[in-house]
Amino acid sequence: MSTARSPAQSLGFAPDRLARIDRFLQEKYVGPGRLPCAQFLLARRGETVHQSVLGQQDPERGVALAEDTVFRIYSMTKPVTSVALMTLVEEGLVALDDPVARHIPEWANLGVYSAGTGPYLTTPQARPMQVVDLLRHTSGLTYGFQNRTNVDAAYRAANLDHMYAGLDLDGMIGALARLPLEFSPGEAWNYSVSTDVVGYLVQKIAGKPLAQVFQERIFDPLKMADTGFSVREDQRARFAACYEAKAGGGLKLQDDPTTSPYLGAPKLYSGGGGLVSTAADYMRFCRMLLNGGELDGARILAPKTLR
Repeated sequence: MSTARSPAQSLGFAPDRLARIDRFLQEKYVGPGRLPCAQFLLARRGETVHQSVLGQQDPERGVALAEDTVFRIYSMTKPVTSVALMTLVEEGLVALDDPVARHIPEWANLGVYSAGTGPYLTTPQARPMQVVDLLRHTSGLTYGFQNRTNVDAAYRAANLDHMYAGLDLDGMIGALARLPLEFSPGEAWNYSVSTDVVGYLVQKIAGKPLAQVFQERIFDPLKMADTGFSVREDQRARFAACYEAKAGGGLKLQDDPTTSPYLGAPKLYSGGGGLVSTAADYMRFCRMLLNGGELDGARILAPKTLR
């Protein structure tokens, strides 16, 4: 009788239990049509333990999901942007307790919303917004899609949630300068465009386009060859369709991979949600973080910075 152990067993996992993940995803989500596809990648100590690749990346054309399918990773862009900023912190080019207005002078007099739908009644900030507030979403900024407040409504009116609305990063900063904050920085937590502003700071402080900073400081060193702000010609056959849930059930095509705006470079490089990537590429980014800021000899951040 063979006593050879599978790679999963050698890494401390039970293969029969891992198979339950595939079964669950297929029976609960992909099979009933709640999701067009699902990919799951599990690794330990740098080795792949288990991978599930289920369904179709483009059901309209019958294209099966593959291990190297390219996805819009939306807010999984945020950790990449935050790491890029921390590389600049390590170089002494910016500090976490810097007032944001030191780098964005037109934000020096941002007020905190009190009343109105424009013009707005505002009160002064209790303390200035700091760079760390942008990193942890305590800045007083918001997202229009939250549909809760008059400030959210002002963001929607200015198309500030949408990276294809015609603004570039400078335009976004200018638009935000005309709107009030939801609350005084540091006094609450609110998911927001803060990380897009972090991307603006990265671009301004580094003196290079955000896409170039990411490429030089993160993607090239980590060999993340399939990650970027647009889909290259050689990636198009691997680019997934994007769906949204319909009221009452079912899915609706939200972004066709053959006509998607991601096929070209955006005007606004969204540090909050603009990247495309693959499971394997993002795993390399995660492994770098788990490994104390280094992977395969490429040091991105110091362990102390990550802690």
